[in-house]
Amino acid sequence: MTRDQEIRLDEDDLIVSKTDPKGRITYANRRFMEIAGYSEPQLLGKPHSMIRHADMPRGVFRFLWGTLQEGKEFFGYVKNRTSDGGYYWVLANITPDYKTDATLAGYFSVRRRPNFAAIRQVSQWYKKMLEIEAGLSASQAPQASMQWLIGQVDQQGCSYNDLIRQLEQLQE
Repeated sequence: MTRDQEIRLDEDDLIVSKTDPKGRITYANRRFMEIAGYSEPQLLGKPHSMIRHADMPRGVFRFLWGTLQEGKEFFGYVKNRTSDGGYYWVLANITPDYKTDATLAGYFSVRRRPNFAAIRQVSQWYKKMLEIEAGLSASQAPQASMQWLIGQVDQQGCSYNDLIRQLEQLQE
């Protein structure tokens, strides 16, 4: 594979991973390893952000972590980087994972093939968010771009999760 080459997930692909509460990978299924191009030893104990693509605004992750810290599940489109510089888009579902005593064990993530018509829209939003982030300090950028995203959701007159569901219904 060449740098910047896209991998498109198959309809039946499921990428599964688990992390500890700090986001370090504790489990990765075989399909995750195949698509991302990492072996199990290369992934385990590493921050999940190791596959973060530079095209992903930090504001998206600020929103993601805020949602998880509220004890809610997150749905969203994420562009990930492969070990050889390629990339792949996913529709991610991330949920808090609790121990039997109700303390946080970490996070459980299942990713699947996204609707590529939705990716065209989301890519435009992410591009704008990156522009916002580029003009601000590292401490201000994620909050500002997240607020812009929330404004886009508000303009649609629905919740963030409802917007994700609507995007999944777009015709490819």
